[in-house]
Amino acid sequence: MNERIGVSDEEWSIIEPLLPAERGRWGRPSQDNRPYFEGMLWIARTGAQWRHLPDVYGKWNSVFRRYRRWVETGVFDAMLETLSDLVGRDRRADMVDSTIIRAHHCAVGIKRGLRARKHSGAHVVGLQRKSMPAATPEAARSASHSRRASRMIRKAS
Repeated sequence: MNERIGVSDEEWSIIEPLLPAERGRWGRPSQDNRPYFEGMLWIARTGAQWRHLPDVYGKWNSVFRRYRRWVETGVFDAMLETLSDLVGRDRRADMVDSTIIRAHHCAVGIKRGLRARKHSGAHVVGLQRKSMPAATPEAARSASHSRRASRMIRKAS
């Protein structure tokens, strides 16, 4: 994972004008886009977490912030459009679906070791009858309902 991933000088001469010029923030001069872009390529190629970005690309948080800014402003969409126009390829057939992109199990909310939930006493309270037993004649109440309700109450205690 420590292999350097980047673009050649010829490729960079095509990509560089497509990226926005960065302004310095809070009195700091702006840095070159190339190491940031190559860091983004490293993340895309390896699938690693941002925190594992090698130091040669800069601080991971700075690379991530620039990446988010470019995504929000549509830099990558415009770059894809421009590069495909340069090549003259038909983009109508481009498609991304779940056979290409897979999410890790922790990204979709699945917890390890799924277990059956154990019900609390509050669950049984919700199952108890809502009507008042005194208002319903004893003969009208079903025997199975009474047995089931008493079993649930005993289980909760």
